[in-house]
Formats: sequence, structure tokens, C-alpha cells
Amino acid sequence: MRLRELPVSTRLIKEIHTILLEGVRGGRLQPGELRTSQNWIGPGGAPLSRATFVPPPPHEVPPALGHLEQFLHATDAIPPLVRIALAHVQFETIHPFLDGNGRIGRLLISFLLVEMQILQKPVLYLSHYLKAHRAEYYDRLQAVRDQGDWEGWLAFFLRGVIEVATDAADVARRIVQLREAHRALITEQTGRAAANGHRLLEALFTKPIVTIANVMEITGAQFVSANNLVAKLTKTGILEEMTGFSRNRRFRYAPYIALLIDEN
Repeated sequence: MRLRELPVSTRLIKEIHTILLEGVRGGRLQPGELRTSQNWIGPGGAPLSRATFVPPPPHEVPPALGHLEQFLHATDAIPPLVRIALAHVQFETIHPFLDGNGRIGRLLISFLLVEMQILQKPVLYLSHYLKAHRAEYYDRLQAVRDQGDWEGWLAFFLRGVIEVATDAADVARRIVQLREAHRALITEQTGRAAANGHRLLEALFTKPIVTIANVMEITGAQFVSANNLVAKLTKTGILEEMTGFSRNRRFRYAPYIALLIDEN
């Protein structure tokens, strides 16, 4: 992960922006470059006169990000989650890019959770919570800018952390239950191929869609053995063929994918 080499900083933010906008909306609007023109927030296509918020002018963006970077790495008594909440508002207020500021700002929450050692991996995504409460999210941001209502924003943000963390813990428990149930099923149904079955099962939690060639690589088995193993796991319902072809088939770990989709 890039965080092992570079802390959250203006440089890292620009790198993330370059990657995030590659081939998607906003990809032609100077990816990885701080804006050199004025932008504003308002109804789609609305002129500056109808803006609900106007970020700082372009020449103020680099020093503002510099101050934000100093705040992120300050050694004071502000609790980490509060620091992340405050930093998110500040980043969205600076609005340093022509496009993609919301996406970068939400992603930075996960990066900061890892950098501040609250999480080992960026597995707590507040984006879903913020999108589900989009109107309140924007209102809370604007209330900070207009009225200095930091308390209202912090209450909203921390409520989201609690909600998302609770959901994530529930999903983690269900994944563990699924893994144990399928380990038992593999032991019962695959006979001498159980060891390779368990090896494949562990790999499916990282790569839930595989081919026979992938199974051969994961297990070290020859084609016939790998094909037979996949056939057994398909029969038990662990794997599901997803192409409908007789050749170049792909198989998905359907129960695991369904569990993740249900939670998003």
C-alpha cells in the first residue's frame, strides 16, 4: 500500500486523484493537478451568482492544503476520529481540484483511518453512509461554513462511524460463519481433495471469481484434478459457473458475493 511509503499529504492526494479520474467522469479536467481557476458548488450548470458555496481562489489552494497537512500530522490531544472528521470538512471546503473532490474526500477518510492505526486495512467505508444521507451530509458541511456548527457535523460523522462499524462487524461475523460452514462441507464432500479444497476456499475470499487455470495455480493440481475439484464445489453450491460456456468457463464464489452485495 502506498501509505507505507508516503503519508497522507498533498503529494499523495494528487497521486490518488490521478488514479481515481483515469478513464472516468472528470478525467479530462487536469487529473492530479491542483486547480488554477475558480470553481463553485451549486445546482448543475448554475452560474457563480447562484452558487451555494465558493471555495477559496486558486492561489490560496496550495497553502490551504499545506495547513491541512500540518493539522493531520500535529501531535496534540485531538482524538483521531475527531481529527479525521475536521480534516474532511476542511478538504471539501478547499475543493482543490476541478472535479472529483467528493470522491477524494471520502476516500481520504479510509486512508486516514489506516494511517492513524485505527484500522489495519481500509475496510471501513463511510461513503455508503454519506451517500445514504446525502442531503444531511451537504447541509452539515454548509452549516460549518455558514454558522460554524462543528458540533452538528461531528455528531453526524461519528454517528456514521458507529453505524458503519457495526454493520462491518456483522458482515465479518457472517463471513467467518460462512467460511467455517464451507470448510466443513468441503471436508465432508470432497474426500481426498479436501486439502486442495480448503486451499482454494481461502483464496476465494481474496479472489471470488476464478477459472480452472486459476485453481490449478492456487492448488498446484493438474487440470483433471482441478476440474474435478471445481465440479464438486459447484455441486455443493460453493461455486457457480457464470458464463454458460463449455470452454473458458469462469466460476464465482456466489454465497460470499451475495453476502457482500446484500450489505451494500
